[in-house]
Amino acid sequence: MRLRRKAAVAVIMVAATATATAAGCGTKAEPPAASKSTPASPTAPPSPTLPTSPTASTGGTKSPQDTKSPQQQSSLSPGWEITVYYTAVEDYHDGTPTPVTGCPTLNCKNGTDDLGSYPADFVEAVQDEGTGRTSSGRYLNWSYDIGYWLDSIPRTSDGQSLSPFVSAAADPDVLPHGTRFTIAGCGTEDDGSTPPSAVCAALKDASWEITDEFTPGLGGSQHIDAYIGPETGENFTDSDWYITLNNARISIG
Repeated sequence: MRLRRKAAVAVIMVAATATATAAGCGTKAEPPAASKSTPASPTAPPSPTLPTSPTASTGGTKSPQDTKSPQQQSSLSPGWEITVYYTAVEDYHDGTPTPVTGCPTLNCKNGTDDLGSYPADFVEAVQDEGTGRTSSGRYLNWSYDIGYWLDSIPRTSDGQSLSPFVSAAADPDVLPHGTRFTIAGCGTEDDGSTPPSAVCAALKDASWEITDEFTPGLGGSQHIDAYIGPETGENFTDSDWYITLNNARISIG
């Protein structure tokens, strides 16, 4: 299940005030200098740069679970569903141009300014994942309580930058903001198969921290979204990295 993450308006407002004097809704913000990313070839999208693991080459037939002592096992929490989320990249999308309205700067909400037109599938991905990098180098972000806004970074709900293989989202009543955890066991994919070993190894090697929240009413008591960075090709959602783990185990702390 793809979840829409919540952005905390009050925290983001404070972050904006502390870091810059920004224009209000309805005024145009100057985009920062940024180089346009080059799309990958449709026939050979680049491989993502991801953490390596000594277990990454063990093959897909061996279950990628850690061997734990009884003392370590007692600290694990089983039965989690973990879904990756990512930053959509406009250069990998070519749908029908779709106008977007919202806030041209960080410190406003539910704006009505013209933010430009973007491929329809890119706009949809931004709403599903919470963030997208435009061809100009700016970020088109979205949350249920702000709408769309343009920004210089993809943000977490505490107003900071999303960090690949660190930032994660959860129900704050279950895993409060700032909770640190690792993935101890990858469980299975939706069809019951073993997750690709390289994907599992990278997710397990990471040290995660809850910095995001789910949109109210979504998520559930044992669901985590784990951020893995920008998408890496035109067919990213068909790749091994677009994955949901079922019955995964985490180690908190």
